[in-house]
Amino acid sequence: MDVLHCDLNNFYASVEQTLNPELKGKYIAVSGNPLARSGIILAKNTAAKQMGVQTGEPIWQAKQKCPELVCVLPHFEYYVHFSKRVREIYERYTDRVEGFGLDECWLDVTHSKIFGTPFEIAEKIRAEVKRETGLTISVGVSFTKTFAKLGSDLKKPDATTVISRDNYREVVWKLPVADMLLIGKRTAAKLNEMGIYTLGDLANGSVVALKKRFGIVGERLYKSARGEDEDEVRNASAEREIKSVSHGTTALRDMITYADADKVIFYLSDMVATRLRRYGYIGDVVHLYIRYNDLTHEGKQHKIKATNVCDDIYRTASKLLRDIWKGKADKPLRSLTVSVAGLYEVYLGAQTSLFDVIDGKDEQLEYSIDRIRKKYGFNAITRASILDNDLLSNKLFSEEDLLPFKR
Repeated sequence: MDVLHCDLNNFYASVEQTLNPELKGKYIAVSGNPLARSGIILAKNTAAKQMGVQTGEPIWQAKQKCPELVCVLPHFEYYVHFSKRVREIYERYTDRVEGFGLDECWLDVTHSKIFGTPFEIAEKIRAEVKRETGLTISVGVSFTKTFAKLGSDLKKPDATTVISRDNYREVVWKLPVADMLLIGKRTAAKLNEMGIYTLGDLANGSVVALKKRFGIVGERLYKSARGEDEDEVRNASAEREIKSVSHGTTALRDMITYADADKVIFYLSDMVATRLRRYGYIGDVVHLYIRYNDLTHEGKQHKIKATNVCDDIYRTASKLLRDIWKGKADKPLRSLTVSVAGLYEVYLGAQTSLFDVIDGKDEQLEYSIDRIRKKYGFNAITRASILDNDLLSNKLFSEEDLLPFKR
């Protein structure tokens, strides 16, 4: 298999500079709005990165490192537009294109030899993206998706890196384990405890020990480090399976009581339930993720009877809150996220009345609310429990929030 991994360089910041030429040559960061308590760095350009600016840190901290930093608010509609334009370029060379967020894609060019070698295709794509959009990409060329991803990370910005069957031991095996896809900080720390620090250590380690520590994931990591993973690149027209539906928000002020947090949880549960119904799913695992005002976080989940009803999700999430947070006695909360997993599709026959297959009054009520919102807009009907509060913005609701995936 011949695989490319194409990664748009500093995507959000690059789009902002393309839209506003006055930003070129400056230290740029895309950030949240400090007045809305979401003042963190979402993305930065290469110049800002070289000054030590990091994604996820507060704006004030970033500006201490880089006083000349220019922060701009995100324009997600433009990021989606440019992402689609670039993807159209990829699809000139193959229909095997698999997205990984807005800025990354894998391409299977095994059967695209009419356009040249994989390296030549990568070079052509880089040139076309730059000429037609003004953006640059880094491309990894390899024989597995994992190694192609590693390749695109090795040289940035605007470069092509080849990791072949001949050179992967020299190129890949010297890298730290945390550089490989699927290995986060916690997994890397556990691997380090086993004496595994590099991808070479992982590739030449004991698969039995890895499976004992990590289960089936351990074997997958072992094979990936050896270049033996066989994951295929999905067809461009294939939809990614939805595994969970979630919604989160940062409150306008710290939440210090259960009553505060419950208002936000109810809003989030309503959004999640609405999205589940809109896309024909029910789910049986509710997860609550909380972030404290010192930016530490934790979460917990609970299995329930499969549902897409707001009240069911809310009651479970509210109970989880009380299991992991002590209200006023604990640290104040900054943000909350509610998600539902364990999804099942709800099949409704074309000739079947919706209300014939819905038993409870709660379900009937919520589908009625959906109909009103679909006809008159989401804000046409709102839960009384979240009106007139100082935790949620009046501008939280939008049709974009009802998309099945995060932006």
